[in-house]
Amino acid sequence: MDVELLARIQFAFTIGFHYIYPPLSIGLGLIMVVMEGSFLRTGNKIYETMTRFWTKIFALIFGIGVATGIVMEFEFGTNWATYSKYVGDVFGSALAAEGIFAFALESGFLGVLLFGWNRVTPKVHFIATLGVWLGSMFSAIWIVVANSWQQTPSGYHIVGEGSNARAEITDFWAMVFNPSSVDRILHVWIGALIAGAFLVMSVHAFYILKDRYVELSEKAFKIALVAGAVFSISQLITGHMSSNGVSENQPAKLAAFEGHFNTQQSADMYIFGWVDKEKQAVYGPKIPGGLSYLVHWDFDEPITGLNDFPKDEQPSAVNAVFQFYHLMIALGLFFIALTLFASFLWWRGKLFSFRWLMWIFVFSVILPQLANEFGWFAAEMGRQPWVVYGLLRTSDALSANVNAKQVLFSLIMFTLIYILLFLLFIYLLDRKIKAGPYDESKMEDRPFQRSIVQTQKEI
Repeated sequence: MDVELLARIQFAFTIGFHYIYPPLSIGLGLIMVVMEGSFLRTGNKIYETMTRFWTKIFALIFGIGVATGIVMEFEFGTNWATYSKYVGDVFGSALAAEGIFAFALESGFLGVLLFGWNRVTPKVHFIATLGVWLGSMFSAIWIVVANSWQQTPSGYHIVGEGSNARAEITDFWAMVFNPSSVDRILHVWIGALIAGAFLVMSVHAFYILKDRYVELSEKAFKIALVAGAVFSISQLITGHMSSNGVSENQPAKLAAFEGHFNTQQSADMYIFGWVDKEKQAVYGPKIPGGLSYLVHWDFDEPITGLNDFPKDEQPSAVNAVFQFYHLMIALGLFFIALTLFASFLWWRGKLFSFRWLMWIFVFSVILPQLANEFGWFAAEMGRQPWVVYGLLRTSDALSANVNAKQVLFSLIMFTLIYILLFLLFIYLLDRKIKAGPYDESKMEDRPFQRSIVQTQKEI
């Protein structure tokens, strides 16, 4: 088997699995800040109870995220030694900044968040919760900066030649604020916040359906629904900004996103479809001139097609890039429709009156994760054949001394380990959800909690 293909599959698998957890940490962190802030503002113990409950789940997510993230650093050295040498100066500074300014903040306050209940004052504990969330947000900044530099390199010069060539930073802030970093950071942040909101809505919708912890769950669901609606709509803006940046800095990727092979004066935008690379055609419904308008605000402005680029500089898996990109957009529009519809029912006083809607929220928990993964697949596969856009090809970034058998063996081993980790995560998450926020048998106010069944009878 081809060592490059195996190495790419291994890295995609390990980082794809890891990417389940950091977005949840970021999104859940914000919800916890709002919950605990509501407790400080109102003095209502129910908000403290829900914060304590979600703190336990946050700790589980954080722990699995750290464990799965370590593997990638080893892969840089084992499978991608040439790449590591080439980008070491750039990545070293970004990852060092992440460790100093982000991970230290997050992990430092994490101890107070987990073990500070009844040991520090409520205000101090709230500051710890806020610190953990901000640390996770800062951590995402530096990771996305490093990845964005691969997409749109800036603030560097090349030292050495051939296999000894490497990028060296000449302007740290130009590297940080490379042409795509800000748009991509905002897009990643908001995708993470949506994921956290849908996790909270899923769990509490389940409790409401089962007539458990109803009063607490209704309050928690509404907090997450506000976040889900606001950030789902906001993602339209950041997605548009990011796509415009791609059109300026990586036009071949944009052409792959929309399956455009030939430069067109008025480029159509496909709602969905199938790309036939051999015939250079896309089959599916489209909006005439839609892509030209979104990029240039003019239906008649041309969009550069793939055929204007050398064959060896075009993304090879055009249909896959097209599908991932359009699936991400479709899911984003679904989030907007679902959260706005639920918000409308809330305004009408009927939010928890429809069991079918609660079941949709229960099972929708997986969808933000898929949207985040699809967006990452589209961005990374659309960048090919470059690992550093325009500078270093993926085929040239491999380690010289690693062979296909070694990569295949480690891929199999990591797959087995990650399957076990995921099963452990699901098992522990299920236990925590079944245990619930408190012991129902000891809650004096439980008989006065309004159930979804009672709500339906009232309506």
